[in-house]
Amino acid sequence: MKGLNLLCCCVASLLLLGTAEEVEDASEPIKRDRSHLENTLKLNEEKPADDVSGVLQRLRKIYHSSIKPLEHSYRYNELRQHEITDGEITSKPMVLFLGPWSVGKSSMINYLLGLDNTPYQLYTGAEPTTSEFTVIMHGPKLKTIEGIVMAADSARSFSPLEKFGQNFLEKLIGIEVPHKLLERVTFVDTPGIIENRKQQERGYPFNDVCQWFIDRADLIFVVFDPTKLDVGLELEMLFRQLKGRESQIRIILNKADSLATQELMRVYGALFWSLAPLINVTEPPRVYVSSFWPHDYHPDTHRDLFLKEEISLLEDLNQVIENRMENKIAFIRQHAIRVRIHALLVDRYLQTYKDKMTFFSDGELVFRDIVEDPDRFYIFKSILAKTNVSKFDLPNREAYKDFFGINPITSFKLLSQQCSYMGGCFLEKIEKAITRELPDLLGSLGLGKKPNVLSCDVTGCGETPKNRYRKP
Repeated sequence: MKGLNLLCCCVASLLLLGTAEEVEDASEPIKRDRSHLENTLKLNEEKPADDVSGVLQRLRKIYHSSIKPLEHSYRYNELRQHEITDGEITSKPMVLFLGPWSVGKSSMINYLLGLDNTPYQLYTGAEPTTSEFTVIMHGPKLKTIEGIVMAADSARSFSPLEKFGQNFLEKLIGIEVPHKLLERVTFVDTPGIIENRKQQERGYPFNDVCQWFIDRADLIFVVFDPTKLDVGLELEMLFRQLKGRESQIRIILNKADSLATQELMRVYGALFWSLAPLINVTEPPRVYVSSFWPHDYHPDTHRDLFLKEEISLLEDLNQVIENRMENKIAFIRQHAIRVRIHALLVDRYLQTYKDKMTFFSDGELVFRDIVEDPDRFYIFKSILAKTNVSKFDLPNREAYKDFFGINPITSFKLLSQQCSYMGGCFLEKIEKAITRELPDLLGSLGLGKKPNVLSCDVTGCGETPKNRYRKP
């Protein structure tokens, strides 16, 4: 009898153990297949990295010899607050993640890098979890770098962030991860936007910091989920900062598999309705609808659609990585065009000031009249008439009121005086870089025929610029 009871107890224990294991297995979510991600991003290819050191060296030389002298002479950095460093020229493409809190930005980075359930994964949760600007970059081993260290390292591209103060540097963190994708790209995770919190409570200029990263990002993911579609003041300000960067923006409707078909259509329309006043472009932005995390899609959802949307987004990411050098050269050329326009405007302000000054004139009053009403003196119109500058590239007139409030007009020299026998003229050098040197460098990458004759088809800048201010 005792033996029978013991046998029954053993059988019952085995049944309970088996049931517990079944419950445990059932509670674990099914992981999604990652083969499409690895194939699209070419993570399994043993292709040797392209040697672009020669191109980067030449690009640095063009910037330092042809662009930076004019940039410093006319203090362009004080107008745009964007000074290019060597670290920025040699940096990898940057992908910036923006959006409301807890919409899945950190989970998306974990998914792209396969960091879930590893010591490297970013912390995620239903509550606001990311309070720092987190830079995820490549390194030989897992390593956390404090913001003050990143800003102090001139070899990195983050040294200009010191200007935002120590409070911000305490909210900046770098994480080095030994991952193949990070050998070719850098991810930046940002604090989620919380509309009921005043910006001052962050302790640092949040929008200014966002603008710094936006100006340097090659691709910008603006992430939403079905529960956070409202647009408040902080998000509206963020989209104002994104104006002019529409080609780099990718809007993502995350967690789409949590909705039934009819609800998904309503949410998709509501997202467009919320964003329409904020994105002032002729064609609607591309919205990617999927669910970016490692778990399998919910049953009875549009699995094939979500997978195609995800692959399409990954192809965009891979395209940015593949076009790294082309984008870098185009960025430096765009920067050079803006520096040139700024120098031409300052030169025109200065020339007008000199023309209006007489022996009995009050210099401060004369220049105040010019700055307050530049159209009266044809400052901007003369630039359009005498040069090949597009009216759409001209900066805001109001910005020069603040610029000259800090920098007296008498502290500048005319462009015709910015010449030397050995070094040549600053204006001619930057125009040569815009029309010849940078397009030639782009041609050396195999993008097309190396330009011999300058034309609008080759340089995209119209007629060959001439130094109309140089004295004969």
